[in-house]
Amino acid sequence: MAYYDDIDNVEQYIRMAAEYDGKLLVDAIGNFLAYGSRVLELGMGPGKDTLMLNQHYQVIGSDSSTVFVERFRKLHPNIRVELLDAITLETEDQYQGIYSNKVLYHLTRDELLASFRRQARVLTKGGIALHSFWHGDEEGEHQGLHFAYYSEDSLKALIGSEYNILDTRKYTEIESDDSFYIVLRKR
Repeated sequence: MAYYDDIDNVEQYIRMAAEYDGKLLVDAIGNFLAYGSRVLELGMGPGKDTLMLNQHYQVIGSDSSTVFVERFRKLHPNIRVELLDAITLETEDQYQGIYSNKVLYHLTRDELLASFRRQARVLTKGGIALHSFWHGDEEGEHQGLHFAYYSEDSLKALIGSEYNILDTRKYTEIESDDSFYIVLRKR
């Protein structure tokens, strides 16, 4: 996403998202994943959720934006972060958990399918993935960024046979039930 390789866009995003964090999601993954597990966060942005995950897990933050990755490394040199694309996930590492908070909705449906397949390769058997999305049926572009909203059913249709769906739950971020998360277990 070239949009987030621009420092002005990153700073604007940080200001816009200052009031939001993924505490509800971090708590939710804790219902399925043992503390101490190795967790990869996709699209960490400024790293708020990375820091929360790091309290209970061996977290590795990642983003496709060099600006976000370098910024976080300077502020938190003791937490591992990687420059990774959420579609290709070019890593040989294995994880017990994968987490993203409103990141994968920037992918096209084909890219999301590819990401789910690649995630299955880097998750250990029985590994857990938790991803949140905006709820709805819109798809389009905004300021050069792709976005796709999903319903629970439309997202379930994209989940490959590599996973069992453990939970889906709506929640409110800005407007009532505007968001949901899905929890997957690798078979």
